[in-house]
Amino acid sequence: MIRERIGRWLARKLSEPRYVSPASCRPELLSATIRRGDVLLVEGVSRFSLAIKYLTQSTWSHAALYVGDFEGQPDMLVEADVQEGVRLVPLDSYTKLHTRICRPMGLDEKEIDAILGFSIDRLGHRYDLKNIVDLMRYLIQTPPVPNRWKRRMLALGSGDPTQAICSSLIAQSFQSVKYPILPEVSVEKSMDPLFQETYREILHIRHHSLFAPKDFDLSPYFEVIKPTLATGFDPHQVNWG
Repeated sequence: MIRERIGRWLARKLSEPRYVSPASCRPELLSATIRRGDVLLVEGVSRFSLAIKYLTQSTWSHAALYVGDFEGQPDMLVEADVQEGVRLVPLDSYTKLHTRICRPMGLDEKEIDAILGFSIDRLGHRYDLKNIVDLMRYLIQTPPVPNRWKRRMLALGSGDPTQAICSSLIAQSFQSVKYPILPEVSVEKSMDPLFQETYREILHIRHHSLFAPKDFDLSPYFEVIKPTLATGFDPHQVNWG
């Protein structure tokens, strides 16, 4: 109980913005480009975001899942917020920040509905505040932590299924339809009828708590969409100073 109260106090403090991050594109371009089921990566500007970026060695500190219209509200995202837990927020919450759209490929509308339904069913779940306490030490100082340990440090929370962190929630949503993000890959060797060696890759699901926002950017199964290019870019129309 004491640790949870400390976590909530830290969450408020760590969520305060520290600097300004320029927007990637105009708000109307982002809204016109993003689709249901897309993952929106965000470069956060708070102390908490700095800790996430340090541990993941990445630009991206937050991830949200684009829902689209929801109960009469347009352009909605589902996310796990450090203070309010799993919630719906409008897209314009992030239009002034550096963002990136990552689009899953090859899914039909039924599968997209299942992914969004999985995340929406978890509205109201709390953020895993034990992660906040664990991450606080890296804001006091940034020790030379070996890279192989950094990802594990993001999974130091309670493990309670009613609690979540942003990338964990989204990873679970895609895993619910067996869509790969960055699975562990093993190679299986066998002999064909002609006594020739053959190899095939076997994908293994990685535990959802080990995913970070950058994994959607690195994944070979998500396409990076840049609104400025997707809506038609003409270099000849650029006004140079």
